[in-house]
Amino acid sequence: MTILPGYHHFDGRHYETGSIHNMLAYQGVTAPHTGKPYSEAFLLGMSGGITFGYFTFDYQGYDPILALLTRNTFDPLQTMLERLGIRQNVLQTNKAETGQKNLEEALANGRPALVWADVLSLPFSGLPPDEHNWEMQPVLVYGLEDGFAHLAFRSACPWKVPAAELAAARARVKKDKFRLMTIDPPDESKLPAAARQAIHQCIQLYTEKPPKGAVDNFGFAAYQKWANLLTNTRNPQGWDRFFPPGPRLLAALAGNAYLPGAYGWIVSAGTRPDADRSTYADFLDEAAALLEKPRLQEPAGLFRESGKLWQALAPALLPEDAPLLGEARRLKDQLRHLMLDQGGSAVDEIQALAHRWHELHLQSESSFPYTGEALTAFRQRLRQMVEQIHDKELAAIQALKGAMAG
Repeated sequence: MTILPGYHHFDGRHYETGSIHNMLAYQGVTAPHTGKPYSEAFLLGMSGGITFGYFTFDYQGYDPILALLTRNTFDPLQTMLERLGIRQNVLQTNKAETGQKNLEEALANGRPALVWADVLSLPFSGLPPDEHNWEMQPVLVYGLEDGFAHLAFRSACPWKVPAAELAAARARVKKDKFRLMTIDPPDESKLPAAARQAIHQCIQLYTEKPPKGAVDNFGFAAYQKWANLLTNTRNPQGWDRFFPPGPRLLAALAGNAYLPGAYGWIVSAGTRPDADRSTYADFLDEAAALLEKPRLQEPAGLFRESGKLWQALAPALLPEDAPLLGEARRLKDQLRHLMLDQGGSAVDEIQALAHRWHELHLQSESSFPYTGEALTAFRQRLRQMVEQIHDKELAAIQALKGAMAG
């Protein structure tokens, strides 16, 4: 049993790009174009970058789900690793004993390990067990000691969880059962061509038919779909009918203890609270130097302006002057603060917030702050803000096309 010596890498914020950033930083790997560890912004760009996606789901017995996708979701981790020329050392087994042995050996060899685990069943989720709900994500393990696993997962501070609970979470889904991966450094010779390919993929995600799924669920078509559904009173998927005031609309805006809701997708799901637009802009700045294309700084600036529009949309979804929604926003912000800044030391507080979410859900049944004309005006304001983001990002993508063509 061991804890990797000198492990202090907790800068990564997303479960994929952040984990790879932390792993490479621990191995002392630096990017040739910066002389520093590979930034999470650069990794985001190489994974396919940003886009927009709009989805709703409705399962019996659960709150409806609104998903606002802000990043490439088509195999981004594998895409990023292949573009960077990173060799992956993957082990997988159906046996718990072998899975544990593989993890112990990786750490004994001085390597942080990515393991796939159901994060909803780990202690820091604050959630009770649910046989119908899981979310398998890669989690970086940098130590095993005295029956505990030491994790670097989306926080500036470590998580310490019982090793038995981590093992159970790793066994939750057959496809990822006891999967483990360590990585080698990138192939620097691939970076320029890979960066060009990655930028073109981002453009395609906004403008072309997606690799799978309906066309109007992705890119600029998805913005137009969301804007229309916010104010459409006839469409069964419109917010007037699909998300009426009460628990369903609260779920759309704020999610719950384990779902992001629109606010969480913007503020908490990525690396920064602006739908990762400024993070992608940082990637374009790096790409401008790597590819010797200074014109990339123009779309970078436009994406930063888009990030500010996203930052304005987030609080508009949960206004402080609407009592129940204002509290939902404060709970979301507090949860984000605890997760990012305190990590394992805040597990009890995180679990208490999850309990308060349940109370808020019940309260919304009888005291939702918007009805009638006020609700119509609220949805119209949101539509206008979504349309502004659409227009700004359309200009950004057009500038990005021009920069890559020049």
